[in-house]
Amino acid sequence: MKMEVDGNEAVLDLDLLELPEVPASALKSNAALLESLFDQWLSLPESNRLITTLLNEAKLKNETLNNLSNLSSKGLPPLSPKCTPSPTSLNRPATPRIDLCNNMKAASDDNIRQFYFEHGRPAPQEMIEECRFKIYELFNDYGEEAGHLMHMKEFKFVTKEVCDLPSFFSKVLFRKINNNENHDYLTKDAFYDYWINKNLLTCDKATKIYRILKKPELDYLTHDDFNPVLYELLETHPGLEFLKNTPDFQERYAETVIYKIFYYVNRSGNGRITLRELKRYGKTLIDAMDQVDEEDDINRVLRFFSYEQFYSTYCQFWELDSDNNFLIEKESLIRYGNHALTYRIVDRIFTEIPRKFTSKVERRMSYEDFVYFVTAEEDKLAEPSLEYWLKCIDLDGDEVLTRHELQFFYEEQLHRMECLGLEPIYFEDILCMMFDMINPKNEGYITLRDLKGSKSSGHFFNTLFNLTKFLKVKVF
Repeated sequence: MKMEVDGNEAVLDLDLLELPEVPASALKSNAALLESLFDQWLSLPESNRLITTLLNEAKLKNETLNNLSNLSSKGLPPLSPKCTPSPTSLNRPATPRIDLCNNMKAASDDNIRQFYFEHGRPAPQEMIEECRFKIYELFNDYGEEAGHLMHMKEFKFVTKEVCDLPSFFSKVLFRKINNNENHDYLTKDAFYDYWINKNLLTCDKATKIYRILKKPELDYLTHDDFNPVLYELLETHPGLEFLKNTPDFQERYAETVIYKIFYYVNRSGNGRITLRELKRYGKTLIDAMDQVDEEDDINRVLRFFSYEQFYSTYCQFWELDSDNNFLIEKESLIRYGNHALTYRIVDRIFTEIPRKFTSKVERRMSYEDFVYFVTAEEDKLAEPSLEYWLKCIDLDGDEVLTRHELQFFYEEQLHRMECLGLEPIYFEDILCMMFDMINPKNEGYITLRDLKGSKSSGHFFNTLFNLTKFLKVKVF
């Protein structure tokens, strides 16, 4: 392992320090975790300085030994034999012996500060005092019994002002602090203990959301973990008030939002959002949560919470589900968008190569699968969409798109144009235009990286399998 000891301080990744507490016996069998902890210790400035000091002392000691060795090898006279101790020397007190190893160990123990904190790094005292004042102020303003208790209905002020979270997180946070017990009141001390002593004050917003929503025994978020905040949003948001008497639509709206959250954030596709995923891919979600908390018109929050988008998706599914069994077959999906898609792309979708269906019925698409498909179709520039459609077009699974694969899908588009009496655009012409759109690094094929780097990737895919959208963009 390479380590710089030139005096420059290393940068410590605080996210990596929040590792689960592991017993000593488990460390022996988990070399990767042990090495990670050791690397973090090495990255501390104090460790860097300590190691530099020890190395310099070791070099100095070696130089001294080498000098003595050189002197003895140059023919110098041997040392005289030890003389017999005199009576006075017997009475002289012995020089105290210094244990350099123990002294260095003690010094190193003093220099190394604690670098692992189970609940994150504690906040500075000044920040704690400022937070304490704000807590006491809000409990005095909105609480009862001289500011010691607060009702759940009033807790949203604390959720926004102290916790910096959307107001529709108030109930789930309230229950979390009360250990999920059915109490309508929360004490000031209980909130202070939870928020300060668990070091949530210094956490970024993604970590706060993750720790508040997840189940204690799990280290990831599931679909169910988002239900409490979405149902509170349905209860409190003015743009969703009209759904209060239609619980079926409330349920469909909530599950549609959850499916979209997992589409954009859960890139592994396993139905489990980790803290790393939420931090890396969840910024748009967190921004949308903040926006929907301030925006009365919920349809302006397009990516996740728009009711109009939900209603459009649900109505399309309902129209395609001709037998009303909440499943869609391949022949039904052909009718999507007034027969906008080619048969070949629908065949690829139903091979489940781009994504495994969640329905338990073979070759049938569930509502969750349909939401995933519609999101990929309507937001083709999103990274999950680019990955989805590349897998559809990539017939041989080599993760690149070649001339042969592009021609296979465009052939049906060309045939449809001829059937509609439109002037056809032949493949050789369209191939040059598609490569100009993407401008791939290699002229022989197109990669996912090429698609991510182009703003025309959506039209590139429409050219291959969505005739309606292809004809709307007149660039030829």
